[in-house]
Amino acid sequence: MQPIQSVAIVGAGNMGSGIAQKTAQEEFDVQMVDREQQWVDRGQDIIATFLDEAVERRIFREAQVEAIKGRITGVVGVENTATDTDLVIEAVFEDFDVKTAVFETLNSACGDDTIFASNTSSLSVNELAKSSGRADKFVGLHFFFHPAKNRLIEVIPAKSSSAQTIEKVVQYCKMLGKVVIVCADRPGFVVNRFFVPWLNEACLLLEEGIASSAQIDAISRKAFSIGLGPFGLMNLTGPPIALHSTDYLSEQLKTPRYHGAQNLRELVAENKMWEISQDEQYDESQYKIVSERLLGVVFGVAAQIVDEEICSMEDVDRGAKVGLRWARGPFELMNKVGLENAHRMANQYAELANGGWEVPENLSNQGNADWNFKVVDTSIDNGIATITINRPEAMNALNETVMAQLGSALDNVNSDSSVSTIVLDGAGKAFVAGADVKFFVDKIRADSISDIYDFTAFGHQVLDKLESSSKTTIALTTGLALGGGLELALACDYRVGTRRTQFRFPETSIGIYPGLGGSQRPARICGIPIARWAVLAGNFMDAKTASDLGMITHLVDVAAVDDTVLQISNQGKPANKYPGQAANLQSPVVQFANNFFTDSNMADIMKGVCPQGFDVEDKLVARQMKSLKFTAPIALVKASELIDATSSTDLSAGLALELAGLNDIFSTADSLEGLSALIEGRRPTYSNQ
Repeated sequence: MQPIQSVAIVGAGNMGSGIAQKTAQEEFDVQMVDREQQWVDRGQDIIATFLDEAVERRIFREAQVEAIKGRITGVVGVENTATDTDLVIEAVFEDFDVKTAVFETLNSACGDDTIFASNTSSLSVNELAKSSGRADKFVGLHFFFHPAKNRLIEVIPAKSSSAQTIEKVVQYCKMLGKVVIVCADRPGFVVNRFFVPWLNEACLLLEEGIASSAQIDAISRKAFSIGLGPFGLMNLTGPPIALHSTDYLSEQLKTPRYHGAQNLRELVAENKMWEISQDEQYDESQYKIVSERLLGVVFGVAAQIVDEEICSMEDVDRGAKVGLRWARGPFELMNKVGLENAHRMANQYAELANGGWEVPENLSNQGNADWNFKVVDTSIDNGIATITINRPEAMNALNETVMAQLGSALDNVNSDSSVSTIVLDGAGKAFVAGADVKFFVDKIRADSISDIYDFTAFGHQVLDKLESSSKTTIALTTGLALGGGLELALACDYRVGTRRTQFRFPETSIGIYPGLGGSQRPARICGIPIARWAVLAGNFMDAKTASDLGMITHLVDVAAVDDTVLQISNQGKPANKYPGQAANLQSPVVQFANNFFTDSNMADIMKGVCPQGFDVEDKLVARQMKSLKFTAPIALVKASELIDATSSTDLSAGLALELAGLNDIFSTADSLEGLSALIEGRRPTYSNQ
């Protein structure tokens, strides 16, 4: 299947220009289309301003910005959209007639293979598809503002959308680094279905005199662990959008409770914003009423979404955490307050709704048992089992739940005789961004280091299900792989990477050493000097470097990933998984690492002294010495010893040594300092204790 490469965005306003910018950032060819030159120019100015700010904040370099701008072509007139465009995303005013008129023009301008998508937050995708002229090549997309920053996107297939259309659009969204929720076409889709009634309920609480807008915001921030309350959010996005959305939901779902509150209507009519600068102090009675009302509507609606099979409860929670930046999603919040309390709050809201809104059976039948979340998904197609770690809101970080579910998934596919190949993947922009660091910090502070040992020992068992599998194992490291994530990938037979691949072992700089095979497998793959370069100094590896080292076995274009997996599957397991030397011995990085991190230089390096024959003013040398300077001394020594052990042990014995040192390393003051500093976003200060 040929992936999408050329994308046209119709509508150069704030949303359209943001979609165009994000698409160009990810190296797609972009047309930004509007009906007049002035609107195209305005869109380009919006993008230029945004990117200039990114340069000031050191997110992009000037050369990157120029490349992004160079991939965006302004087009005046929808009829002038290129015939061979792969995907057209309409991002005009939220009006059915306006949108369908755009698609009518596009249908004449574009070739038969062009896919149409409508960026909509409320309109029926099925009805838009019928009016598009190509119902099988049509989907709805709901980008969240700002499209270049917010990682969430809802993909809404029409009933008529072909499987290939859905697959290609989902792939495009993933290539943007988005967390993708595929959901059914129901009013509000997923996030707005519970978020908009939540906003309106806040307005009703204010209207009833329960609390002021500032108090309601303060209570909401505490109850939901969020940065902005409902009134602050409405001021940010615009009260008219909230009014339009809540009236639309009320009409479509025949729910009078959602009808826009009178105070919201008056505010919009007067073109004002909410007053949120008053005293935020509230009493316990106010907190109970406000928090339970707002929690009740969210709990009930979230359960309705799942009951109506719009999406899974995991995706509901992802929508809240990624799209709205809530600390917990609705179902996690229900677990926190207790399911009986959650049911009571939802029932109280149903009574206020006075008809037209009911608590669904799935919530009523749950009793007081917590919701159980699935974070590892498995699909099998023609003998290839794809296991996806689906925790993108946390960059797929490894925790106890992930490891337990991953272990079970591997057991299932390893025992399935129809499966010849196991593909390990991560949802969102990361493969796996390491282990859950907060778990380590909490356990150290609770003097429960034995729990860290048990977790890591179990992790070794899980990775051994890959290491010892009779199936061909492939890690799709097409995004970020850090620490434990990289260790997980290295346990596979092959690692497929793309230009988006990024690797790093950060452990020695955060007070520990790699504990899931990271001290053992790199040396056996690339050789001891390169393992020292990667693990001790924690050097960043881009895709080309990782390929030269041999940590990526197949570096391919994004479009070739699926074909590469098939090729590897047909080829079978490698003849030699651990060659002990880099894949490209002519690589400058490989040559430097092999020359700098030799056995004879290690005594000086470990003392922080530049080895003889190397110029400390040389950029490569200076970078190594600086990186080593910021490591925790005890962790550095221990990691070095474990890497050295690879010369005299087999993998099993080396992994046993790695495990044996865990209690000691996590008992150091430096481990707590390094891990805590990472969470707190500061540079650690090590005491060598």
